[in-house]
Amino acid sequence: MSPAWGHAVGVLIVLMMATFIGIWIWAWLPQHRRTFGWLARLPMEDEAATPGKPIPPTDEEHRR
Repeated sequence: MSPAWGHAVGVLIVLMMATFIGIWIWAWLPQHRRTFGWLARLPMEDEAATPGKPIPPTDEEHRR
């Protein structure tokens, strides 16, 4: 096996790790908190969500 194969695999691993870290940082951005909070409470809702229904505020937004 050539040494270039090891370098190619190393580069691929670094790219995959950078992609994972980028997605992780994106998910924890503050502007996503309201949407993710709503999605987390969605299974507990009695009525089905409708597309035109506004996203309700989170508990943290109620406290402010």
